[in-house]
Amino acid sequence: MSNLQLRTISALVLGVLVLGATLAGGILFAVMATAIAMLVWHEWMDIACPNEDDRIRLYGFLFLGLIFLSALLLPDAAMPAAWIVATAAFAALSRILAGGSWPVAGFLYSGTALVALIMLRANDGAAYGLVAILFLYAVVWLTDIGAYFAGRHFGGPKLAPSISPNKTWSGAIGGLCSAVVAAIIVSSAAGLDSHFLAGLLAAVLSVASQAGDLFESWLKRRAGVKDSSKLIPGHGGMMDRVDGLVFAAIILWLLAIAASGSAYPSAAFFGAS
Repeated sequence: MSNLQLRTISALVLGVLVLGATLAGGILFAVMATAIAMLVWHEWMDIACPNEDDRIRLYGFLFLGLIFLSALLLPDAAMPAAWIVATAAFAALSRILAGGSWPVAGFLYSGTALVALIMLRANDGAAYGLVAILFLYAVVWLTDIGAYFAGRHFGGPKLAPSISPNKTWSGAIGGLCSAVVAAIIVSSAAGLDSHFLAGLLAAVLSVASQAGDLFESWLKRRAGVKDSSKLIPGHGGMMDRVDGLVFAAIILWLLAIAASGSAYPSAAFFGAS
């Protein structure tokens, strides 16, 4: 089987699982988000700080699991507090075990993404949580696709040659434009009032997604590895697949929290649906 066939089959299987859990919402979505966060945490420890005490890795899994339980057992409004407590407790235990700054950074990276995704999808009784996540997927995925094809077609100056030699400014702009178009299509289908706001939000999230991609490329270059793991045939590791999603989800969550201040932040931008 060729690498392209492997990539295609893996992408289809992952797409069905992710979209299925997203549409279902509730506990299935929380389980999916937690599984992604735990895999990201595991890969982070492997590439960023492989020589740390193994107990630090286990504590990371434990506190990510506690965030998951908080999502099931506590009111949605308590999720940020649960995230803060879990992060502080993990940082304290890591310090006791003489862990450096990298494990704490990795827990922030994976744990914040977990909370962001769960809170953005919260409130299964309303459509805006689902719309927010589908909007996020569309922006991140079309950023990747648009950047790939625009970069191949137009080429030109490199975006960050010391970090990711294949990325170009034309690809970055093509990815951003594709994300804006995708966002307007999603907002139209969802009956949102402002296509301008959707396009502006998509532009911000596209930049965040590309920044996440570059950050992971830098992290791998620092560690001297090509992929974060070999978990997904033809694609590498989980971090390789969700690096842009992590950054974009966190930015969307923070913007929505700032705009709404509610337990259901997605309502700030997607409540018109």
